Amino acid sequence: MNSATFSLATLAPAVPEMALLAFVSVLLVGDLFVSERGRHVTFWFAVASLLGTAALAAQMVGSPTVVTFSGMFVADPLSQVLKVAALLAVAVTLVYGRVYLQLRDLLRGEFLSLTLFATLGMMVMISAHHFLTLYLGLEILALSLYAMVALQRESVRATEAAMKYFVLGALASGMLLYGMSMLYGATGSLDIARVATALGTAGSSRTLAVFGLVFIVAGIAFKLGAVPFHMWVPDIYHGAATPATLLIGSAPKIAAFAFVLRLLAQALGGMGSDWQQMLAILAAASIGLGNLVAIAQTNLKRMLAYSTISHMGFLLLGILAGTDNGYGSAMFYVLTYVLMTLGAFGMILLLSRAGFEAEELEDFRGLNRHSRWYAFVMLVIVFSLAGIPPAVGFLAKLAVLQAAWEAGFGGLVVFAVLMSVVGAFYYLRLVKLMYMDEPAGEIILAPRRDMRVLLSANALAVLALGIVPAPLMDLCARAITASL
Repeated sequence: MNSATFSLATLAPAVPEMALLAFVSVLLVGDLFVSERGRHVTFWFAVASLLGTAALAAQMVGSPTVVTFSGMFVADPLSQVLKVAALLAVAVTLVYGRVYLQLRDLLRGEFLSLTLFATLGMMVMISAHHFLTLYLGLEILALSLYAMVALQRESVRATEAAMKYFVLGALASGMLLYGMSMLYGATGSLDIARVATALGTAGSSRTLAVFGLVFIVAGIAFKLGAVPFHMWVPDIYHGAATPATLLIGSAPKIAAFAFVLRLLAQALGGMGSDWQQMLAILAAASIGLGNLVAIAQTNLKRMLAYSTISHMGFLLLGILAGTDNGYGSAMFYVLTYVLMTLGAFGMILLLSRAGFEAEELEDFRGLNRHSRWYAFVMLVIVFSLAGIPPAVGFLAKLAVLQAAWEAGFGGLVVFAVLMSVVGAFYYLRLVKLMYMDEPAGEIILAPRRDMRVLLSANALAVLALGIVPAPLMDLCARAITASL
């Protein structure tokens, strides 16, 4: 055995992952000795673990690219930025969901440890440089989320959602694994760099590689929730506890974006003409169906589920461009989308209370009469999701549309713009309910200080990035240019 394999220099790029694994191990053991009244100790330990790991990851931002663990793990500018974003998003998710989880007796070591394990899976996915590492990270994330959705054992809706999520997720994982095995047969390697090199030579089996690509794109589409592999998204969003829904709908999208780039842009960049057409179809179907079906929804979580499907279509617009500008725009889009999602579900959690789920559109009726500030917070989030300036969602959509236009997908861009106009209807309907209608029932707002501050900062960040987007856009562009 080569002793250098376990040298400090080899292990250093994975320090954040090792630290988070140590934290979750301490949490699992420590939770056994914590009383019911001391659950806040484990909660804040979990939040501190995420913030501490984020600080470790942030220290690596700007470091040169390092490939370690026999070519299976990479620490590059792309992974450094995305890890920090994912860790902070999960920490915000826990703070938003704290009261909700307490009132429903879910603030336990099981939920917190599953959250940290899911985050560890995201980090492994983001830094994967080998098909096996990609799949390992994906399964750590997926298995944690399956269990998290099923934690409400007394809820028939949550149990049904967990079963659907598990069965459909297993099928998608199988498709991904089958596609990877075909690429291995075509190229003789599972290393991302070697696969890219092999596909550029005449010796690889082009037909077998194309078949593998089809299965991989199908698996990716499921993980993103793109049409026609979207059937799990509305049921999971609706059935899971709202903090679990928020976790599923936010930070994992960052890991999924990295997953797509590692597979399509890095490993299969030589087959761009093949996967661009597939992504174009997926993007058009997702944007169209997501916006049209969302109009008929009266449940806010289901409406946001179809909104997510539409947003994943816009994300694919940036990726299918196949250029550094497109990838950078898509990265900017996914980061701002996560910020918007955190704010939207944060407002649902804010209005929820014991025995009441604030998940219907009617529950927001007359919100402005009770709190002008929180109505404004929701207004900013909704405008951003709809792509209305000056919120950041407008610039995010504009960036991916411009990248797709420059890549020659003019017809698809026109269709996406038209669907955005259609989609604005169901977003503005919520604004109308908040500002123009009388309250349908009692609205109780008693947020704790931590949630009050974070939710306000969330909305202001959405607004500020819409006015001054250059720093984040430049960061995304530099990360893509230095990593691909």
